[in-house]
Amino acid sequence: MPTSFLPYEPNQDFLLPPSVSEWLPENHLVYFVSETIDRLDLQKFYARYEGDGRRNQPYHPAMLAKVLVYGYAKGVFSSRKLERRLYEDIAFRFLGAGNFPAHRTICDFRVNHWPEFIDLFVQVMKLASELGLVKLGTIALDGTKLHANANKHKAMSYGRMKQQEQELKQQVEALLKRARSIDAEEDARLGANQAGEDLPAELKRRQDRLAKIEAAKKRVEERQAEADRERGRHPDDQQRPGKGAGRPFKHPFGVPVDKAQDNFTDPESRIMKRDGSYEQSYNAQAAVDAETQLIVATGLTNNAADNGQLLPMLEAVQNNVGKLPKRVLADSGYRSEEGFAALEEKGVEGLIALGREGKKKGPIDAKVYPASARMTERLASPQGKAQYRRRKAIVEPVFGWIKHVLGFRQFSVRGLNKVVGEWNLVCLAINLRRMWALQS
Repeated sequence: MPTSFLPYEPNQDFLLPPSVSEWLPENHLVYFVSETIDRLDLQKFYARYEGDGRRNQPYHPAMLAKVLVYGYAKGVFSSRKLERRLYEDIAFRFLGAGNFPAHRTICDFRVNHWPEFIDLFVQVMKLASELGLVKLGTIALDGTKLHANANKHKAMSYGRMKQQEQELKQQVEALLKRARSIDAEEDARLGANQAGEDLPAELKRRQDRLAKIEAAKKRVEERQAEADRERGRHPDDQQRPGKGAGRPFKHPFGVPVDKAQDNFTDPESRIMKRDGSYEQSYNAQAAVDAETQLIVATGLTNNAADNGQLLPMLEAVQNNVGKLPKRVLADSGYRSEEGFAALEEKGVEGLIALGREGKKKGPIDAKVYPASARMTERLASPQGKAQYRRRKAIVEPVFGWIKHVLGFRQFSVRGLNKVVGEWNLVCLAINLRRMWALQS
């Protein structure tokens, strides 16, 4: 007796229009993302389109926002891949609802709405708090280095810039002199009103290169001047004041050291050590709730050090959720006497390492650093040791999800403001995945 198979007619047309939602399980992530975004205030996305008098109808902002958020939640960051998924992937077709925006449209929407995605992250945090998913008993802070959309080989040191600037100026002057000589010869041969050879292409190329180097050199000098002002220096100072008075400064005000660098592709990124090598990067910050491992606040800087991020991150937590945590855990990168004292004033228990793990730490003068001395006592107590040991298990898995589950290791945009927006979009996507898992 022959085997009877279930009907299989791939060329059979549907007798009734199919529903895409019937092809996905009821608890699919795409439904959660769509329904959650529908609950949020998207007015800021619509504001860009109001009153501009355009004749062609743009794609609906809610649809594009859902496609981007769901795409990041599934590890799809490329606008070209998102365009293909809208044709090939059932979940994306459900979100598109018959719309198929081109990759350029998706890319432009992402670039033009970074502030709105930051606002969406905050709204989702408030929603998670209302649902009781954010406890804020303990949070852990940490930073992770992510590649900038720039090549470190497109960077140049300040010393090399000065050398290249002089060489290019000499080359440009020589080419200009040559061009003037050619012009005079052609005027004598062809007449003053007759056109001869155009400006040599190599002259324009060197002039463009010189302009880029001069702009980069100016950026490095401006950064150095700002750093000098933060140290209390002023443009006319020559010698050190106070202790050590009379000794000259190592460099004049606003003059960088020769090894200071600037990148031509993304000037706001910085060289940072990451996984044993030095790359153009940004330092992405996250504050993670201990019980649910939701990211309750984000931050991002182009400074490789975490120092100085403790209080801004706590302020972001309070703005996002409406209250401060009872306890904060962080490694020694966040150590500062001022930060410890501010935690005590806010009534937040801090457990922040005073040095690298496994290395012996010297005694702390309680008269000079009273808050650091009290931190040492808390960390040395059995309860403090037990609580601090939880730090890595709270925050490190979140960075692991972002880098290894989503596959997000490099920003797709350039410039600090846009990178901040993309980091919030990534954290929004991972939070929605986490909320979906907690409620499933």
